[in-house]
Amino acid sequence: MSTKATARALRRQSVRKPLRRRIAEDFKRNRLLYAMALPVIVYYVVYHYAPMYGALIAFQNYSPMKGFWGSEWVGLEHFRSFIGSHYFWRLLRNTVLLSLYSLMFDFTAPLLLALLIQEVRSRYWKTAVQTISYMPYFISLIVVCGLVKELTKSGGLVNIVYTLLTGSGGQDMLQDPGLFRGIYVASEIWQRVGWESIIYMAAMLAIDPGQYEAARIDGASRLRQMWHITLPGLAPTIAVLFILRMGYMMEVGYEKIILLYQPVTYETADVISTYVYRKGLLGTDWSFSSAIGLFNSLINLLLLVLANYVIRRRAGGGLW
Repeated sequence: MSTKATARALRRQSVRKPLRRRIAEDFKRNRLLYAMALPVIVYYVVYHYAPMYGALIAFQNYSPMKGFWGSEWVGLEHFRSFIGSHYFWRLLRNTVLLSLYSLMFDFTAPLLLALLIQEVRSRYWKTAVQTISYMPYFISLIVVCGLVKELTKSGGLVNIVYTLLTGSGGQDMLQDPGLFRGIYVASEIWQRVGWESIIYMAAMLAIDPGQYEAARIDGASRLRQMWHITLPGLAPTIAVLFILRMGYMMEVGYEKIILLYQPVTYETADVISTYVYRKGLLGTDWSFSSAIGLFNSLINLLLLVLANYVIRRRAGGGLW
């Protein structure tokens, strides 16, 4: 009997078995794999899926004394209140602009760094550049924000350089609403560019070296090799990372924003996530803040699905 005929016979035989028996046999056959996956499954169930039950309070006037089932049900009232508030458009504008700036610069910077490191021929210098660029990622966020504040305050190094270049008065840069977005994006690039470039550098190892040899024989320059070999080889990785990035597009880095912004910079720094923090934890308006957070998550979900659809139609790949 041929291999194909044997496979078809096995499939017909497995179809005849009851579902419960097939599941039991699969668990028995792959018990080690299921055991390895169990901690991850438990983590996601406990910390990601079980808390979704609490999203009910977005549709209630939640009271801790009354609990989930005793609180008054108000439906979409909190959503309408948020969308109709005078803060809505400011929050949406700031969130979208910060997300777009991060996508334009913070997302592309690791790719550019990986391409540049790949062109370094000296192993010593390549290792040195990689190590130096990775280091900021391991610095605590509190320390990073403290450094940003020290460098940009009046008399700080960055502030002095900025004053010399622009002729400004040398005031605290974090108190200027027009500079906040640039400072935020620059600090994100500095902190994350080296670590996130690892993914691209690992993907480059999968590119066939024979393609570079053939290109050199044909007289292609390094720039041509990068454009016609390296970038096409990285295209699937770039597409997957782009889709994942779109999934938390509206989140921004609200922890860093909370540590850096001030009431004077709310005009350009206040985003949806920071507003949720102030309304929920500081203002104890749990239902209203939950509604805003749920609204933000729905936008992220729509962006993720849309990005995956576009990439799948245009490039023939995607997450699903």
